Amino acid sequence: MAQSSIEWTEMTWNPVTGCDKISAGCKFCYAEVMAKRLKAMGVEKYQNEFKLTIHEDELATPYTWKKSKVVFVNSMSDLFHKDVPIEFIQKVFRVMKENPQHVFQVLTKRADVMLYYDKEGWLDWSHNIWMGVSVENEKAMKRIDLLRQSNARTKFLSCEPLIGPLPKLNLKNIDWVIVGGESGRKPRPMKKEWVLDIKQQCEKKDVAFFFKQWGGTNKKKTGNLLDGKKYLEMPEFEQEEL
Repeated sequence: MAQSSIEWTEMTWNPVTGCDKISAGCKFCYAEVMAKRLKAMGVEKYQNEFKLTIHEDELATPYTWKKSKVVFVNSMSDLFHKDVPIEFIQKVFRVMKENPQHVFQVLTKRADVMLYYDKEGWLDWSHNIWMGVSVENEKAMKRIDLLRQSNARTKFLSCEPLIGPLPKLNLKNIDWVIVGGESGRKPRPMKKEWVLDIKQQCEKKDVAFFFKQWGGTNKKKTGNLLDGKKYLEMPEFEQEEL
């Protein structure tokens, strides 16, 4: 586990690390860059760098957290990667269910795999498992319909890096939308009108809107003010205390 600088969560938990690029949003993957850095630092968990690796020992970690946490699951991978066995995914779901005092945020670009497993009855959802999909441009919007069909109680979209407009979003049964620009050495630009349009769509449908960052080569400098205001809304939820 690790405390996280990601604004919409508190910490990260990575029972799987490593991934493969499957869409435009993956082009400048921050996790790939971070994995290379961690390997160079000698961190044992990343000795395989960004090659998909399952960490069975991480399954015990959430049981050790003493206070309720909001946790981003697999910030360094995708739980629904085709090479992650369904049996291991089920173990991760069991851990999340057995720790109801924490909120677990799962994010995927492989919504088709997630929904297939769900329709087969292989995923045991609990109230504290939030399921999200990445929607970086119009082409990725098809993931929203797949997410909507899932049995996850709380559903969210991560429009980051936002590399194109997202007009006419179908936000039915969507609880939360995160928007952010790309950062790094060669970030693709994000237009203000794209962000404002998504914000307005969220307001019309009463969906929580979270503006994470403008991004760019210096994301700290560009910040996260939208017309002079911060938008850091979260969906309603209750964490259970043990």
